[in-house]
Amino acid sequence: MDVRSRLAILLLLLLLLRGLGQHTWPAAVALALRWLLGDPACCALLGLAALARPWLSPWMPPWLSLAAAASTLALLPVRPPPGLRWLPADVAFIVRILHAGLAIRARLSRTPPDTFVDAFERRARAQPGHTPLVLTGPGGRSVTYRELDARACRAAWALKAELGRPADRGAREPAALLVLASQVVPALGLWLGLAKLGCPVAWINPHSRGAPLVHSVLSSGARVLVVDPDLRENLEEVLPRLQEENIRCFYLSLSSPTPGVGALGAALQDAPPDPVPADLRAGITPRSPALFIYTSGTTGLPKPAILTHERVLQMCSMLSLSGVTADDVVYTVLPLYHAMGLVLGVLGCLELGATCVLAPKFSASCFWDDCRQHSVTVIQYVGEVLRYLCNTPQRQEDQTHTVRLAMGNGLRADVWENFQQRFGPIRILEVYGSTEGNIGFVNYPGRCGAVGKTSCFLRMLSPFELVQFDTEAVEPVRDKQGFCVPVGPGEPGLLLSQVLGRHPFVGYHGPRELSERKLVRDVRRHGDVYYNSGDLLSMDREGFLYFCDRLGDTFRWKGENVSTREVEGVLSLVDFLQEVNVYGVSVPGCEGKVGMAAVHLAPGQTFDGQRLYQHVCTWLPAYAVPHFIRIQDTMEITSTFKLVKSQLVREGFNVGVIADSLFVLDNQAQAFRPLTPDTYKAVCEGTWKL
Repeated sequence: MDVRSRLAILLLLLLLLRGLGQHTWPAAVALALRWLLGDPACCALLGLAALARPWLSPWMPPWLSLAAAASTLALLPVRPPPGLRWLPADVAFIVRILHAGLAIRARLSRTPPDTFVDAFERRARAQPGHTPLVLTGPGGRSVTYRELDARACRAAWALKAELGRPADRGAREPAALLVLASQVVPALGLWLGLAKLGCPVAWINPHSRGAPLVHSVLSSGARVLVVDPDLRENLEEVLPRLQEENIRCFYLSLSSPTPGVGALGAALQDAPPDPVPADLRAGITPRSPALFIYTSGTTGLPKPAILTHERVLQMCSMLSLSGVTADDVVYTVLPLYHAMGLVLGVLGCLELGATCVLAPKFSASCFWDDCRQHSVTVIQYVGEVLRYLCNTPQRQEDQTHTVRLAMGNGLRADVWENFQQRFGPIRILEVYGSTEGNIGFVNYPGRCGAVGKTSCFLRMLSPFELVQFDTEAVEPVRDKQGFCVPVGPGEPGLLLSQVLGRHPFVGYHGPRELSERKLVRDVRRHGDVYYNSGDLLSMDREGFLYFCDRLGDTFRWKGENVSTREVEGVLSLVDFLQEVNVYGVSVPGCEGKVGMAAVHLAPGQTFDGQRLYQHVCTWLPAYAVPHFIRIQDTMEITSTFKLVKSQLVREGFNVGVIADSLFVLDNQAQAFRPLTPDTYKAVCEGTWKL
C-alpha cells in the first residue's frame, strides 16, 4: 500500500470517528510522541498508560479514540517526512507570498489600475528630496525623486508628438532604447516618461550589432528608436534597413551627425516638467505590456519577452519578500537591459523607497570600496560576480562593510562557501526564474547550493513537474498513456510549470508560434498546458531544488545566455570558413560553459587567427566570443541535416584526445593561436585567464 492510500484510509477513519462524536486528539498525540521519542519510548509510555488505566480512567479517551491512535501509528511512517522540519519556514514564506499577491491584486483591481508609474509619482510627491539612485564611477552623482520625475515628465511631453495617437484607447506602439551604462539617468528618465504615456519600452542590449540588432528592433514592434550617441557606428551599420521599415531613429544628444537621424536633446531641454495626466495612459490593464526584455532562448536570435504590468509588480515585490526595507541601500552591477538589474534592482527600489547604487560596470577591485563608501546593505549578483570577488587578492578590510544580504542566481556551492568564509556571514538569497517564465523559486532557508525551495503549499499555488527528457528526440519522455514521466527524488528532470489563469505564460512579442514552441501539452492529464523552462533541475526529499543543466542550443557563460546559432551566424560571415558548429564546453573551475567552435575551412583557404579575432570581437558581445576553435576536415550531421554537437561537447578542448588542430583565444596577442599542451594545462589549472 502506497503512502497516498494509507493517508486516504486514515483520513476516512478520522472523519468517521469525528462523525461519531469521539476525540481525535489522541491520534495526533500518539504520532507526535512516536516521531519525537522514537518507537521504544513511545511504546513504553503507551504501555504505562494502559497499566494505569484504572486510575486514569476519568481522563482517558474512549476505546474508539485509542483505536484511531493505533491506526495512525500503523499507517503513518516511522519517521516524520524529511520536509517537515521546514514547516515553520514554509508556512512563513507562503504567508508572505499570499500577502504580497493580495496587495498586488488590490492595486491592479482599481480603475484605472495602480501601476508602477503611479507608485513612482506618489513617491515623487511625498519624498521629492529623497535619493533613490546613486551613480558610482567617473561622473558619479545622486539623483532625487524630484529630478527623476522632472526628467520623466519632460521626456513624456517631448515624445508624445513623436509617438502619435494611440491606435486604441490607452495602447501605444512600443519604443526601443539602445543606450550604454554611461547614459543611465537620461535612459531611466526616457523609460519612465514613456511609461507615463502608456508606452511599453524595449531595452536592447547595447552590444548588439548587425543582424541581431535589426532583429531586436523589428521584433519589438517599435516605431521609435532612441540611441546613445556613443553607439553611432552600431546604428549607422543598420540604419538603411531600419529606415526601410519606417522606424524613426533619434540620438540622445543635442545634435545628430548622421543624416536621417534626429536628436532629442533640445526637445528634452525645452519640454516642460509639468505633471503628465494619468488619462494619457488610460486603458492600461494588468496584462498590458510594460517592458520587453530580450532573452536568447534556444532558437538563436534574441526574443522580446513580454513583462506585463502585473509581472513587473510581482518581480518588484521580491525585495520586500527578501526582507529589504526603505532603509536599505541596494548595490547592483547588473545591466539595465536585464530584468534583474532594471526591474528587481532599480524599479524595486523606486517602489520600496530604498536607495539603489548603480555601478556603470562590474569591477572586482572597486566592488567593496563602493559598498563601504555608500553604506550598502544589499547586493545583487549573478554567480560569476561573487566568483570574481573571491578570486581577488585578500585584503585586511574584506569583512569591513555593512552588507547583510546578497540576492541573485547562478551561485555554485563552492563559491557560496568561499564567499561567506572570506567576506563574513552575509545572508545569501538564491533565486531561480526566467524573464518569460511563469514560475520562480526562492531558497528562503538558505541551503548552500540550492536554487530554490518548494513545499506542498507552494506546489498547490504554482504547480510544476520535473519530467524525464529524451536528449536525442529533444522532447519529454512519454508513458503508454502519452503523459510525461516524472523523475524521482534527486534525479535530474526537465522543469515544466503549469499555465493557469493566475500563472499565465504571456510569451514573446511577435508571431504566436514563438510562444507556442515553449508550451508542452498533456503533461499529467489530457488538455493541460505547461511552460517548458528548458532547464534540468533536481529536487531532494526536503523540497530543495538544484540546477543541473540547460537544454537546447543555448549555454550560459559569465551570467549570460549565449545563443550558438547567433554565434554561428556571425562566424559564417568569415570568408575562409565554410561550415561552423558552436557549442559550450566545461572548463575546470569555471561556472557555466565556455564557447567553442568546430569549423570547416573553405576549399583552398587557410586559417587566419588574427582576422578571426578581429571579426568576432567586432561583431559579438564579449561573453559570446568563442574561446576555442577546432578545425575539422568534415562536419558530422544527422539524418535531418543538423550538425552533431554531443560528441564535440564530450571531447571538449582536450589536446590529448583531439587529433584536429585546436586554437585558443589570446587577448594579448589579439589572435587565435595554437592550443599547445602547456596552454591546455594552464587553462585547466586556472592560470590562463578566460
